[in-house]
Amino acid sequence: MQVRHNITLDESVSRELEVLAGELREKKSAIIEKALEAYFDLLDLKLAKKRLADLGKGRDRLIEAEAVWKKLGL
Repeated sequence: MQVRHNITLDESVSRELEVLAGELREKKSAIIEKALEAYFDLLDLKLAKKRLADLGKGRDRLIEAEAVWKKLGL
């Protein structure tokens, strides 16, 4: 399912998107979707590193899977 969004881009980003879409013969929405997916992967890595650092500094803790399953009634 696709969802429509209304976004505002900086003029230079918009121009670059237009050029790339034309040269690659791709829809602008497809390019934006691929770019966001790549950026989300980068953010996932950043969050994983933060959580690992928090764990190392004692600001977070691990919970055994069995304890989670038990609490969830699984």
